[in-house]
Amino acid sequence: MPHANPACPALNKTNLALPPLVAAMRCTCTLHTRRRWLSAAAGATWLPTVALAQDGVKGDVGRESRMTKLVSADQVEQAAFQQYGQLKRDAGAQRTLAGDDHPQVVRLRAIAQRIIPFAADWNGRARLWRWEVNLIVDKQLNAFCMPGGKIAFYSGILQQLQLSDDEVAMIMGHEMAHALREHARERMGKTMATRMGASVISSLLGLGNLGDAALNIGGQLVTLKFSRDDETEADLVGADLAARAGYDPHAAVSLWQKMMKASQGAPPQFLSTHPAGPTRIADIQKVMPKVEPLYAKAAKPSRRYGPPAPPR
Repeated sequence: MPHANPACPALNKTNLALPPLVAAMRCTCTLHTRRRWLSAAAGATWLPTVALAQDGVKGDVGRESRMTKLVSADQVEQAAFQQYGQLKRDAGAQRTLAGDDHPQVVRLRAIAQRIIPFAADWNGRARLWRWEVNLIVDKQLNAFCMPGGKIAFYSGILQQLQLSDDEVAMIMGHEMAHALREHARERMGKTMATRMGASVISSLLGLGNLGDAALNIGGQLVTLKFSRDDETEADLVGADLAARAGYDPHAAVSLWQKMMKASQGAPPQFLSTHPAGPTRIADIQKVMPKVEPLYAKAAKPSRRYGPPAPPR
């Protein structure tokens, strides 16, 4: 997409092969320089965003649930920040946190850089999220994105399923969609509503420790199970995000076919929170006509990566 400022050397037509994030961060035009300066002054990581037209799946996704209002976004994101930090510390102590120069870390971050600029149109808070992408060296078939943009993949899902870049982008887009659509916050809000209803008298007299309770509810964000509607929404939004970033949305079908095959034995961790099946694949196929045009006109990655060597 050409930059609105014709003087901008980073995002003009000759640089469409660059991921939008990389191009904008390299740009020396007045607009991008000012944004980086203001963000640095505020202590935030500035990420350029791309405004989405009302195409793709925007019209198929409902409004934000009212239940999210019961728990503050700051509260949920702080809980995620703490859990993610502990996860990294534990992995570091066990020497399972892959380094910045690990080929699959480089791969995951390159894919994320292409998708992140499209995130803020789904959730304005994403503009100030401190996005992180890390790899845990573990046989688990799992991946997640916590509220606040905290992404982690386990090496097992990349290695055992031999995921292509397009399939990785579908997983990443799906997980980012859960965070952007605030499904964890909604789930916590619903639980809070149930607790408040069960103790309405004490709630009227004083909310007590409901804030602390909200954090306890979100104490297992990594293993949080979402509703069928949440999963369907994440599939739609994830495919939309990945397609706009230049990744083939048809990979969502091959991805879930691989997941179904992997579940024939002991179900992997990923499927404990992301149920797969023919119905899910059929639902994904139905949305293809809406995301195929996004992929067709999107700038494609200038470099392709591959999965790690398959297990012996």
